Amino acid sequence: MITSRLVLAFGVALGLSACVTPVSTPPSSTPQPSENPVSNTGKGVTVSQFTSVVARMEPVAEAECRARAPQANCDYKILVDRRADAPANAYQSVTESGQPTITFTVALIADVHNVDELAFVMGHEAAHHIRGHLGRTQDTAVAGAVIGGLLGAALGADAQSLQTLQNLGATVGSRTYSKAYELEADQLGTIIAARAGYNPVRGAQYFARIPDPGDQFLGSHPPNAQRIETVKRTMANM
Repeated sequence: MITSRLVLAFGVALGLSACVTPVSTPPSSTPQPSENPVSNTGKGVTVSQFTSVVARMEPVAEAECRARAPQANCDYKILVDRRADAPANAYQSVTESGQPTITFTVALIADVHNVDELAFVMGHEAAHHIRGHLGRTQDTAVAGAVIGGLLGAALGADAQSLQTLQNLGATVGSRTYSKAYELEADQLGTIIAARAGYNPVRGAQYFARIPDPGDQFLGSHPPNAQRIETVKRTMANM
């Protein structure tokens, strides 16, 4: 009975993960770059700038991946989610064949102020794959769901209560190392962006504009100031 509900609990836990803003569900069809992904607000980057950042960042990210995680699939795929209702976000996922994918929503491309911010976000997402964060988060989410289910069974919980405990356990499990993973990705993402010729300190100023999650208990992201400090410290040590 516990095993039969792990899929639901596991899905709930993964739905709480994101890197820039609360993540939206990845589109079912393969997204493609839109003709003009930026708004007319004076922010954002142009299509040619986006293409240029991808061209410079992808080979550097793949080289770092091969050097640091030789067992991993390092052939990154970069996509743009064109859905108008998708919030500003970027996220790393893996295809069924195991290929690492980095997806940017149109809203995020329109929200960044310069190519350094875009490159830093791209480096951050690439770093999540190199560090194996997605798989490690899945493992802790499943472990949390199992523990929640065992606790519910020991307490004689009914089906609905057992499902709730499994979902709660998956959430706690998925967030156990979430803040540490984000800072690890910021650190390695800084190195990737810098080696591609971008300014990660300028890029990390993106955090100065988005809502600060603070240092919440079981929060998914660390405080923005801590993330900016991580980038500055990494650059100082390079």
